Amino acid sequence: MQCGWLKDRYGVSWQVAPRILGQLAVDPDPVQAARVFGAMMKMVKIDLAQIEQAANGG
Repeated sequence: MQCGWLKDRYGVSWQVAPRILGQLAVDPDPVQAARVFGAMMKMVKIDLAQIEQAANGG
């Protein structure tokens, strides 16, 4: 299952994501945003340290 999704006791699916993830993924710098999005799409569990590293070019 892709990261950030959960299902409540009523069967409703929700996507949970840290605010910083949304901010970095829509950065005005398209290269940085693409790195962040690419790193995030490889994850099964959100790793903010890796996402911030991708945002910084690492």
